[in-house]
Amino acid sequence: MSVNRCLYLLPRLQRHISPRTARITAAGCQASAGSSLLHRQHQAGSVVCSRNVSSNNSSPKPPDTSLFVPVSLKADSLVDGDVGAELTQPLDKNELLKLMNRFYKRKEMQMLAADSGLDARLFHQAFISFRKYVLEMTALPADLHIVLSDIRYGAGHIDDIYPYFLRHAKQIFPMLDCMDDLRKISDLRVPANWYPEARAIQRKVIFHAGPTNSGKTYHAIQRYLTAKSGVYCGPLKLLAHEIFEKSNTAGVACDLVTGEERTFVDLDSRPAAHVACTIEMCNVTTKYEVAVIDEIQMIRDSSRGWAWTRALLGLCAEEIHVCGEPAAIDFVRELMYTTGEEMEVNTYKRLTPITVLDQAVESLDNLSPGDCIVCFSKNDIYSISRQIEARGKECAVIYGSLPPGTKLSQAKKFNDPDDPCKILVATDAIGMGLNLSIKRIIFNSLVKPNTNEKGEKQMETISTSQALQIAGRAGRSVNPGNSAWLCVFIFPPLSQTAGLHPTAEQIEMFAYHLPDATLSNLIEIFVSLSQVDGMYFVCNIDDFKFLADMIQHIPLNLRSRYVFCTAPINRKQLFVCTSFLKFARQFSRDEPLTFDWICRHIHWPLPPPKNIKDLVHLEAVHDVLDLYLWLSYRFMDMFPDTVMVRAIQQKLDQIIQEGVRNITRLIRATDPPITDLLQKQSKRRNKTVGSKSPKGKKGDRKEKESSLAYRLIKDGLLTPHLLQELQKEWFKDQVQDSTNQSTLDPEGNKEKEGKLCLQL
Repeated sequence: MSVNRCLYLLPRLQRHISPRTARITAAGCQASAGSSLLHRQHQAGSVVCSRNVSSNNSSPKPPDTSLFVPVSLKADSLVDGDVGAELTQPLDKNELLKLMNRFYKRKEMQMLAADSGLDARLFHQAFISFRKYVLEMTALPADLHIVLSDIRYGAGHIDDIYPYFLRHAKQIFPMLDCMDDLRKISDLRVPANWYPEARAIQRKVIFHAGPTNSGKTYHAIQRYLTAKSGVYCGPLKLLAHEIFEKSNTAGVACDLVTGEERTFVDLDSRPAAHVACTIEMCNVTTKYEVAVIDEIQMIRDSSRGWAWTRALLGLCAEEIHVCGEPAAIDFVRELMYTTGEEMEVNTYKRLTPITVLDQAVESLDNLSPGDCIVCFSKNDIYSISRQIEARGKECAVIYGSLPPGTKLSQAKKFNDPDDPCKILVATDAIGMGLNLSIKRIIFNSLVKPNTNEKGEKQMETISTSQALQIAGRAGRSVNPGNSAWLCVFIFPPLSQTAGLHPTAEQIEMFAYHLPDATLSNLIEIFVSLSQVDGMYFVCNIDDFKFLADMIQHIPLNLRSRYVFCTAPINRKQLFVCTSFLKFARQFSRDEPLTFDWICRHIHWPLPPPKNIKDLVHLEAVHDVLDLYLWLSYRFMDMFPDTVMVRAIQQKLDQIIQEGVRNITRLIRATDPPITDLLQKQSKRRNKTVGSKSPKGKKGDRKEKESSLAYRLIKDGLLTPHLLQELQKEWFKDQVQDSTNQSTLDPEGNKEKEGKLCLQL
């Protein structure tokens, strides 16, 4: 190389090396200084509450590095060409590969990397990326090229690669440079400090404790109605509607606020002094004289517990009236210690006595008027309701996915003394929000299908709180002097903790440090780094992550994406998830979702259901309309036709009500193969009345083995007992539907049923 060429390249080489080195040093100092400042601010802010939190001095837990997703780097275009090659000489790729592998095998380098936050997993991922970068770049930065050349020719040590490797690792894993800041953001150990407005006033906390039907909520509401201003926070829309109606009936102007609805009593939409809302919708910055928090034991709910924690710690009210089961008293008192607030306890006894039966009902033939059979799956609901009606008894049906209007309609039918419907088949949805004239609760099962943290389906025994909540519905609306009965087993109490959930602001701060991470990855890292006191836990985020992954490819700003992912939808409903995706895509295009658009999407108007599948689809459509209304109150300009959508939702509710009233007919229409089987079995049995087939004939055996009933039982898809039950129902329907068919005598029925059992 000529002297002139060297003189020309030297200033450019200094320009390559010096600024890079300066940037690394300055960035490191800046990050360190920023972390130190944030650490000092955090320490200063937490001095006040350090006595209340036992785990403040505990060492931070190591991050779950499996959640760290490497960032794809764009290749730097070196406008000055391959300066390193001109100053030294080109590097052989095979020799570079040997150098990289020697560096990777150095235990000292792995230990040094661990001190910088690179565990074995991250070290391996960073090395793979760094090696690919070195081998595939057409022109390496001059400083790195010179270092590699020196090592190749014995003028440098293999460890000299480490600074460049670490620089690359921090580029693909940006969280390594800001881990302390991320830990401070995700520190959830003192949630009481999140609500400075509530901490600025001295609140009076009154706990109304008692079982169901004890009047605890009634006494809290009486104080709410006499206050100058107040807020009621309930777990269900039905409960919020009930308080809304009671307040306005009592002459106390009250607004209604739920996720999908805003109702103002003032014609000019000015807020009333009182508001009834679902727990998630309570405003923690508005000042009230009285606040009522209902069903406080749900503070430990794995999905929604954060809403009760937020209301209890954050509501700005002079009086906080908490209603719930006595088992929650000590825990709520302990939470109030962290805020420095005293708690008064008022206890109540059940208004009607309740007795636990010492024997099971055993058979549906032993049901009595006022009975409620509690199941934990819709399939059980369908099966039992059909068996009951096959016995000539009417029953009402209530389960969680039914619209509120349909639930109220079925409850009214069951409660009406003049209605022939005297039996209720329901899920645990009856545990809250419905007043029912139940005399006896019968648990069909004490295990409930659930999904664990890994997304696997499993069966869980219901908790003590759930059992008491459901069982307590017995005797709620009967005369005060009457007794109520239940068949239930009580389990040991569970430990008490309060739920927390990352806020939009916390996730936005995370995104500032990790701008290339997805929302799902951001919240996963947040939870993995979060530190909570022993009284708290982070609520389940599986539904949030599911929705975040679903719309990740759709271009949305972070705040809008976060709001979409907090939408309360059932991810098991395919049509609802598809609608959610379409809503997000339309929103991202800045195209309003009009009434005509939503009608085309759901194919409105919809016909009445002809079978159970149609009914389930109508319930999903109702959920889609709920989703539209929920989003309309968060993005009013993009979901503008709230009034018209609510009108067709009310019509849809009426269609669903009619379908549920005819649920037995829908079940029968859903399963034509079984109906055909019963018809064949009916004809076969009618032919054999008064005559006995000789035993042991090969033809009979072949006919038996080729029958659908035999094959279903052999494959384990049908039991002999269930087949007999279905046959009884079929004969019952045949007798009722056909006036020309003669009635079979009981002895003949028994004889034929016995023959069928022998054949099976």
